[in-house]
Order: sequence, then structure tokens, then C-alpha cells
Amino acid sequence: MTTPHAVVHAAAARCLVYPDGEFHAGLSVLRAALDEQPGPGRSELCAFLDHAGSTDPERLRQDYVRTFDFSGRRCLYLTWWTDGDTRRRGRSLVRFKEIYREHGWEYADTGELPDFLPAVCEFCALTGTDTLLREHRPALELLRLALADAESPWTDVLRALVATLPGASPRDRAAARAMARKGPPREDVGLAPFGTPLLEVVPR
Repeated sequence: MTTPHAVVHAAAARCLVYPDGEFHAGLSVLRAALDEQPGPGRSELCAFLDHAGSTDPERLRQDYVRTFDFSGRRCLYLTWWTDGDTRRRGRSLVRFKEIYREHGWEYADTGELPDFLPAVCEFCALTGTDTLLREHRPALELLRLALADAESPWTDVLRALVATLPGASPRDRAAARAMARKGPPREDVGLAPFGTPLLEVVPR
């Protein structure tokens, strides 16, 4: 099942992984997919793709490592924002795997934890549900603010993601933390992943 936001979620998944050769080879595919699917988040992702396409690949890889690997304030693991390095985090990670299985997917052994944001985006694109993104909206907003403070081009990718979710984004960290206390806005309501998948189909 696909949703109006499936293309944005799938493209965000590709934009948030390490920009290796496969990423650069797929830039034109990402752009073409976004051109065919106007809507929230498209312009922000296109801005990031413009930057990625005009930046030396080695420089982009260095920027990625500097942005995401050297600062906990820009962590791509969602439960880090909610649980930190506590015992509770283990239970939260198990829940991610259970939700994947409930929808017929198994988390692939990629060396990343199941709350890795690119994997969550891929899951949302494949299943048509944005539940995990909505539940972790405060973490997405705090990451967005941290990337903006660092003047990172990946800020546009987080802006694209939150643009697909209900409700307005908080203006600052205090408002994002308040969102975490009361919960993110709620609403009642098959796109093949680009590049190497992070999820695998559960055998039936």
C-alpha cells in the first residue's frame, strides 16, 4: 500500500544514509520520483538533492560523518532521543522489530539498530503507515533543530519528513520538549525502496 507521502519517505530514507557511490548513482532516480509526486516535503528534498548533486562526493561523505557520527545531538537513532543509554531503550528497540513483523517485514542485519531513521522511513514508504514517525515526532523535531543550528544541508531532509506529519512544527527546543511531554499531534487515517533495502520480507 502506498500513501501520498510514500515517495517523500522513501527518498528521505535514501538521503539519510551514508552517501556512497550507490547514493550518487541514484540521484536522478530520486529526482524523477519526486517530480512525479508533488506535495508536502518535495521542495525540501529537491533542495537537498541539488546540494548533493553539486557537491564533490568525497566532501559530501566527510560532511555526513562530521554531521551524524561525531555528535549525539544529531543522532539518527530515534530511541536515543526518548530513552538515552538506559535499559528502557532495549524494550523500545524490541517494539520497533515487533511493529516491522506485524506488517510483514523483518529488519535486515545491516549493522544498524531497528530505530535507525532511514530504516523507519523505508518502512513507512513500504507499508503506508507513518505511525512510528508520528510517535517519534519530538525526536524528529529536535534533530531538525540541531541540524539547523549546524547549518547542515540534511536539515532539508528533516524538514521534508515533518512536513508530511500532522500539525505545525515547534519553533524551538522548549516547544519540542513540550511536544514530547504531551505527545505529538495525531490524525486518524508499495513503493519499492531506492538502493539497498534495510528491511526484508518476513517468510509466510
